[in-house]
Amino acid sequence: MRQPATIVWFRQDLRLTDNPALLDAVERGGAVVPVFIYAPDEEGHAAPGSARRWWLHHSLKALASDLESLGSRLILREGPTRDALGDLVTKTKAGAVVWNRRYEPAVIERDKQIKQWLRHECDVEAVSHNSHLLFEPWQIKTGGGTPYQVFTPFWKNIKSLPEPSAPRPAPDTLAAPPKWPTSTKLVTLGLEPTRNWKDGLAEVWTPGEAGAAARLDAFFDDAAKAYGDGRDRPAIEGTSRLSPHLHHGEIGPRQVWHTALKFMADKRRRLNGTEKDHVWTFLSEIGWREFAYHVLFHFPHTPEQPLKPKYAAFPWRDDADQLKRWQRGQTGYPIVDAGMRQLYATGWMHNRVRMIVGSLLVKHLLISWTEGAAWFEDTLVDADLASNTLGWQWIGGCGADASPYFRVFNPILQGEKFDADGGYVRRWVPEIAGLPDKVLHKPWEASDAVLEKAGVALGANYPEPIIEHKKGRERALAALEAIK
Repeated sequence: MRQPATIVWFRQDLRLTDNPALLDAVERGGAVVPVFIYAPDEEGHAAPGSARRWWLHHSLKALASDLESLGSRLILREGPTRDALGDLVTKTKAGAVVWNRRYEPAVIERDKQIKQWLRHECDVEAVSHNSHLLFEPWQIKTGGGTPYQVFTPFWKNIKSLPEPSAPRPAPDTLAAPPKWPTSTKLVTLGLEPTRNWKDGLAEVWTPGEAGAAARLDAFFDDAAKAYGDGRDRPAIEGTSRLSPHLHHGEIGPRQVWHTALKFMADKRRRLNGTEKDHVWTFLSEIGWREFAYHVLFHFPHTPEQPLKPKYAAFPWRDDADQLKRWQRGQTGYPIVDAGMRQLYATGWMHNRVRMIVGSLLVKHLLISWTEGAAWFEDTLVDADLASNTLGWQWIGGCGADASPYFRVFNPILQGEKFDADGGYVRRWVPEIAGLPDKVLHKPWEASDAVLEKAGVALGANYPEPIIEHKKGRERALAALEAIK
């Protein structure tokens, strides 16, 4: 007797390798029906912004091609999810719907309802798996059984646990149903932006599982050994840039973890202790990603409200003009403007620079971290709700393990320290590229002769600072005093 079909509901797990839901479907023995349902209205703050919609378009295209190579296909539908799944269960006579879990508040609630509905009203199995994290958020607890709010003991706990299970290979083939259900065309989902902005994304990124694997291999071939030193220098390719691939599930954290362990154990590479420490530093970034999901799961109000309640009364300013200048990279601080322009052009920004631009917004300008988070959600290809929320609350001093609000980054010193030779600023702020290193990060201190020689006219082709650093710092500290 033929086994009933299984629907694999793809979400943020757009890969074939180490995909627990897909492997569950294969092991059940019947036909496998891969499905992606586009329903952003059901995802709350986790709904994809413009940059992620571009990525999603190309990642779905790549997944469809990969599935076709296994004799299968990807069925696309639009929400509501319940209507789409109900129709597919009926058309395929499926006996089960399987998927990999997500952890955003609105999605958790939606998925609970879907699971109950499938089991009790559709009379099919509904099973979810973990493909997105090393450990479930509820598995990691303090000695008192409470969730963590500080990263270091959280990371120490993770490293004390048994190794995450090894990744499993992709299936060799997928059994097709006797008749495929109808599918919406990818283009009709309207994911790709119409403006030329998308061209800059395409020059930098290769969405899809193959692109993720190539990115991982390139990192361990070139950058991993020097990661400890190179990761803070935005002018070089010193980081893995795996974050958008991890967000969309084109590669899983178990794959990254075990690749790193294998890299350290490879005797041919002859890694010394310092180089192994650098790889562990890289893995700690995977730990921060786990921590972000841990905090989001246990404190689901944080995308809208600060984890530390006193910051709900913080005297934020509403200044649309200054917010727009920040968004467009026109603040007059070169390292900030370089970062914001890199973001808009490529959908990504170096992590060190994310901290610098964030500090200027919430401290110098006293514009709420929620405004920064919203801009990042729309423009980052890796705008993961958990990491984005944790990062902005860290900058704003109001979240888990946050930087104290009184610690105000000096954008001049940050630029001079992490972009000493000006390679990053000259790449993204070409109108001041002719300035010498000594004044590149503080053009207003250059003499008229130096400015003229470099073709820089402050206030004309490059702005004066949006606020003087000392004044911004003093205003930020005064605002902090107001809520004490």
